[in-house]
Formats: sequence, structure tokens, C-alpha cells
Amino acid sequence: QVQLVESGGGLVQPGGSLRLSCAAAGFTFHYYVMKWYRQAPGKEREFVAGVTRDGGVKNYAEFAKGRFTISRDNRRKTVSLQMNSLTLEDTAVYYCKAEAVSPKNEYWGQGTQVTVSS
Repeated sequence: QVQLVESGGGLVQPGGSLRLSCAAAGFTFHYYVMKWYRQAPGKEREFVAGVTRDGGVKNYAEFAKGRFTISRDNRRKTVSLQMNSLTLEDTAVYYCKAEAVSPKNEYWGQGTQVTVSS
């Protein structure tokens, strides 16, 4: 059974930090590129960050550069997102996604709520 389970969300004040984690099960984790997306109320889901299968290459949305760091542990089958200097605009549900290129396949987690508020 394929599972992607996010954790680590919560309420944080502006300027604070959170670390999100995503635990994978039921598929060959190291075959998949791992990404984080987010969806704020009333907005479309957007890309946040991604990491290649071996963890060697990472890319970020412009708003995430310099503040967020994505990492993965293929032994533990986890991917994390360290978020610093959070702002009100970072409030959203954050989703973990696994993508395979060949054959094409993808899995989504259920999401974890991040609320930035004073």
C-alpha cells in the first residue's frame, strides 16, 4: 500500500521556523524525485521545492530560495522541508509528492497545515 504521510505542520509566528517531514512506504522510494507543493486558501497548488533521486540536485520556487531547504534520506525513505523566516504568505497546506519519470507515475500525500500568524 502506497503511503506518503506528512507531519510537522502547525501554528508559528512570523519569522519562525518549521520542519516538515514526509514518510514514504509501499513503493521504491529512491526511484522517485520528491517534491513539496503548497496550496493556500483560494489559490492553486504551487511548487515549493524538489530534490532528485540521489539528493544531489535541489530546486526551489523563487519565494522559497534562501528560506527553505529540502532534503531526503533514502535509507529512511523520508523527505523533509526546513522552513525559516516564515511569513503570513506561507500559510497553506503543504503536500509531499513523489514523481517517477519512466514509467511515469506519481503519488501525493494528504497534506499538513502550516499557519503563520501572530
